[in-house]
Amino acid sequence: PLRAGELALAELRRKHNSTLKLLCRLAAEAVLGSPGGVLPHRDIIGQLPGQVLRTAGGARLLLRRPSLDEYVLLMPRGPTIAYPKDISAVLMMMDIHPGDTVLETGSGSGALSLFLSRAVGPKGRVLSYEIRDDHHNLAKKNYRHWRSAWKIGHMEEWPDNVEFILKDISAAAADMKSVTLDAVVLDMLSPQCALPVVHPSLKQGGVCVVYLANITQVIDLLDRIRSCKLPFLCERIIEVTHRNWSVLPAKLKLPYIARPSHWQEAHSAFLTKLRKFRPLLS
Repeated sequence: PLRAGELALAELRRKHNSTLKLLCRLAAEAVLGSPGGVLPHRDIIGQLPGQVLRTAGGARLLLRRPSLDEYVLLMPRGPTIAYPKDISAVLMMMDIHPGDTVLETGSGSGALSLFLSRAVGPKGRVLSYEIRDDHHNLAKKNYRHWRSAWKIGHMEEWPDNVEFILKDISAAAADMKSVTLDAVVLDMLSPQCALPVVHPSLKQGGVCVVYLANITQVIDLLDRIRSCKLPFLCERIIEVTHRNWSVLPAKLKLPYIARPSHWQEAHSAFLTKLRKFRPLLS
């Protein structure tokens, strides 16, 4: 059953087959507010996930625990987060395993940090560098909130394997000498400035994935790699897009109507997969 202190997600059905999702941390004296009316948390606590409850205004709310991708979309954020659709592609490119050591530059709001934490597991390690103090603190806060809620609602604890470091990665060359990295992900304004610092610690054949907002940044990155003769091969460049569909029962002859949803995710990202290689000796 849902308990006080853990996270709960309420779903309210709206027009055009859309759903409003509300995230809350359950507390005995708190109240969940929604466009359909209020619902006291004490009515939610003790219910099994998947229960439908009515608000004071008569609206039906489906209550359950949030998934990780729902949490990162609804948690407090400062900078723009790495979206779950992009993160899934990042993890595929990195091909990381439980027990790996991974470097992340640009903690942001902590979205990618949480997914990396799950991917490397309790025996793995995530080093997350952030240059801005407010982003650094927010990422740590969001990570702690997820872990504490997970501990209440699950038998096992979420791994405490992310080290948030408030430092410019370009000034962290000394730190990098003491670690061996299985993979690197760069989500920052000038990722080309980080490559000379992190590549000596990346294992031979290791992957560095760079998260960029537009194709011009991809070109600048590859030009810097070539001009500085950095030991990276560009294996793949992809743009991650999703297309949402709506499938509804029909009122006339056809049993169902299927069409693209009227609302689509406009956010797009370019992911560049680099692999470290050993240059041929002359």
